[in-house]
Amino acid sequence: MVISQLSPYLALSTASGHRYLPLQDVHYWTVGRSDDNNLVLPDRWISRNHAMFQAIDSGQFYLIDLGSRNGSFVNGRRVTVPVILKDGDLIVFGQTELHFFSPKLVDPATSKLRPNREKLSLPTAMLHVRRLISVMVVDIRDFTVMARQIDEKVLAEAIGTWFRRAGEIIGQHGSGIDKYIGDAVMAVWVHSSEDSTATAVEIHRILEAVSALAQMSNTLHHQFPLPFPLRIGAGLNTGYAMVGNTGSGDHPDYTPIGDAVNAAFRLESSTKTSGLDVAIGESTYARMQALGVSESIFQPHSVLLKGYETPMMVHGSTFATLNQWLTNLGSENS
Repeated sequence: MVISQLSPYLALSTASGHRYLPLQDVHYWTVGRSDDNNLVLPDRWISRNHAMFQAIDSGQFYLIDLGSRNGSFVNGRRVTVPVILKDGDLIVFGQTELHFFSPKLVDPATSKLRPNREKLSLPTAMLHVRRLISVMVVDIRDFTVMARQIDEKVLAEAIGTWFRRAGEIIGQHGSGIDKYIGDAVMAVWVHSSEDSTATAVEIHRILEAVSALAQMSNTLHHQFPLPFPLRIGAGLNTGYAMVGNTGSGDHPDYTPIGDAVNAAFRLESSTKTSGLDVAIGESTYARMQALGVSESIFQPHSVLLKGYETPMMVHGSTFATLNQWLTNLGSENS
């Protein structure tokens, strides 16, 4: 075995012995039968794009099932929402068993993990700068109620599909999933400048992502036998935060720290009691003035958010109203 730095890895038992698959240098690894995965497993019980491992800034690793037909299992339990892996966990995809270890010795020579080698040769950067960011938090509504009403296999496949498509939509709109929190996801956009017009355009793109996420969620019951259409709630907040670049080379992985992040979670939670679908912070609303937004679209109301001593001004909207506004805005700009 070639000894590498101490880092997390997967151990796969094969007829010819153990293979050690390092989880380092990039922040996510996909698993499946298809050759476009980082980890290709020739198991006919595994889906073409089966699951994903994702590293987060704390050093922890998530396992996310991507809507696989036969499921992903950790220590005998089927994965329905992203789970944080622990040292020694047994992971089963189809008829393939792997163990997750962190940290251990790694043998990169025997790995079939195939991330971009050019990027791996670049040094890892670590810096913290104060940047203007927008944080979006999206949560699946009534997940616990739904989980009690349907078969675990259907639930895992449906919710896994939701997480996969959510990642695709957020990626198409200029970001990526930064964190998984149970049945919720968080994404961060680092604004290119502080110019009000440029920031407004980027916030418009984020709201398009929110709209696309809502529409995708609402159609999943056509594909899976869910007891009711899937709904989401969303919170969006804009502000300054210390942003750590923990990525490699030209693919930075931004991890924000600060009140702007906490407020986004509180804004999303406020939609559960307001009866609205989307809640945006006052700072986000102010930067949207360049788009011609009005209080008829995002209704202002004062909310005492959990963890805050004084009420906060929140602007809320329904998805129907948001979609109509986005459509009208698109027509004006075409």
